[in-house]
Amino acid sequence: MRKLLFFLLISILAIAGQAQGNAQDSAWIRENYYKIERSIPMRDGVKLFTTLYIPKDTTEQHPILMTRTPYSCAPYGEDKWPNFATGYRRYYLREGYILVTQDVRGRWMSEGQFVDVRPFIKDKKPTDVDEASDTYDAIDWLVKNVPHNNGRVGIFGISYPGFYSTMAAASAHPALKAVSPQAPVTDWFMGDDFHHNGAFFQMDAWSFYSSFGKPRPQPTTVGPSGFDYYTKDNYKWYLETGAIKNILKLTGDSIAFFKELYQHPNRDAWWQARNARVALYDIKPAMLVVGGLFDAEDNYGAWNVYKALKAQSPATNSHIVMGPWYHGEWASNDGTHLGNVQFGSNTSFWYQNTIEIPFFDYYLKGKGADPKLPAATVFFGGANEWKQFDQWPPKQSTDQPIYLQADGGLAWTAPSGKSSPSEYVSDPAHPVPYTEDVHFFRTREYMTDDQRFASRRPDVLTFQTPVLQEDLTLAGPVIADLKVSLSSTDADFIVKVIDVFPDDFSYTPQAALPARGHDNPAGYPMGGYQMLVHGEVMRGRFRESFEKPTPFAPGKVETVKWAISDLAHTFKKGHRLMIQIQSSWFPLVDRNPQKFVDIYTAEDSDFQKETIRVFHDAEHPSRIILSVLK
Repeated sequence: MRKLLFFLLISILAIAGQAQGNAQDSAWIRENYYKIERSIPMRDGVKLFTTLYIPKDTTEQHPILMTRTPYSCAPYGEDKWPNFATGYRRYYLREGYILVTQDVRGRWMSEGQFVDVRPFIKDKKPTDVDEASDTYDAIDWLVKNVPHNNGRVGIFGISYPGFYSTMAAASAHPALKAVSPQAPVTDWFMGDDFHHNGAFFQMDAWSFYSSFGKPRPQPTTVGPSGFDYYTKDNYKWYLETGAIKNILKLTGDSIAFFKELYQHPNRDAWWQARNARVALYDIKPAMLVVGGLFDAEDNYGAWNVYKALKAQSPATNSHIVMGPWYHGEWASNDGTHLGNVQFGSNTSFWYQNTIEIPFFDYYLKGKGADPKLPAATVFFGGANEWKQFDQWPPKQSTDQPIYLQADGGLAWTAPSGKSSPSEYVSDPAHPVPYTEDVHFFRTREYMTDDQRFASRRPDVLTFQTPVLQEDLTLAGPVIADLKVSLSSTDADFIVKVIDVFPDDFSYTPQAALPARGHDNPAGYPMGGYQMLVHGEVMRGRFRESFEKPTPFAPGKVETVKWAISDLAHTFKKGHRLMIQIQSSWFPLVDRNPQKFVDIYTAEDSDFQKETIRVFHDAEHPSRIILSVLK
């Protein structure tokens, strides 16, 4: 108890000291910078609203660091300033960077028409515009018109601004020297935000588009209003709203992109054109791709932008950093924990000062030695340590399947017995919740949540290893390869990779300080904790093709195979590896009616119970293919 009180006192003193430091930083910034606002013309005459924070120092030339965003460069007005002092961008201001933020075409104070994930045009005509051309034109104006710039430009951004950073890299402007797409929106059908393997992430899509998607006829500084819900229980609201066609009725035709995605249930040409990776050829600037291992929105984008760069632009100086972070946590002041799980250090502070700032300092200021970053810098949960590799997946990783067993076990050897499948009844009227607690907006902490609540449900299958006698480290892709049969014609499959803690596990008093924000309260029983390392859904109809879905034949054993994600995690000696399998993850993912109909137009009457069998016998071995680091 005395130790806990000591650590609480230290925390209070640190917060007080930080507040004083923030005030000093804020005063210094206002004394040494000035702000201007400009509308920068694009090649088609449309003007994009841009804010610039420029050093008053004229004794040297300064680099430009830019973010392009659909989320506003507020506060508007040259006398209005954001609170730089509380975030790590203050370090860039101390280094004399010119900081630039631009409202993208059709958003907030910029002119033109906004297009979500605007497709990249490979062979542009002189009048063609896309996000790459808008970036080129903006950079060109900046280097020619901003006083005392050194002709070197960097671009970074998180999430949707990460998409604009990817497009910036394809602009080919010679002044653009370094780009950092961070949690970049990349492919909204395959894995980012609103779909995973074709399954609709309704909760994220609706909460986002019910406000963001509202039309903006004229430039404005006033943001859209949100939707007024009648309950703060998301499970209740989505279940009572019913089939997802009923959600669309709440907006009618007013939200264009939300309506359009309903019209494209398969990965057709419309979706393929909105895959940001099509732009990633012959990229010139140095690239620093950043993402979170526990990013609920765009974990897919970070891994796959990097992989596309290595495959499609091998000469590019490309690097990836993946830390134990929720969406954007690397830009926060904390990176010590997520939910109940502790990481042993402030990983965000380490990243900012060890990787990102030196990266931009070198390429934009010529400051310091060449950082010579490894290809991949990745944090491994469980062991709570950073590892560096000269390629990803590491060459030391080997594919090693682990097999589901009839007794609920997992083994490195294939089953030898005859057919004795595990089965469950999936009932859309009682779907498996994605987390245990009652809340409304989707939590970020679910990415490390305790899965014991799911293990207790009869419609969730659980398989686990014996207690591990040595550490097991995964580094690379994880593939689910299931042999299944259905009583109907369609189903979803969710596979979760779980780290089961020892029954006597607990954190030290220092690590168990009261949690902040959305985290669960201190004192949570960590003995036997079933930590979600990663989970992923596969919409069964797409098992053969995402372009041309096919129904299941009732009673026929079929293969459903898909990528869970790349993992970086050590299952420590004394822990267990667990796999859970289920067919709903609600309301995170929309419910599958469990018959082969267009889910976006399905009626409430189309939803039905279904018996699902997962096979684990000599003839039909179900397995999880792991990338094991040797």
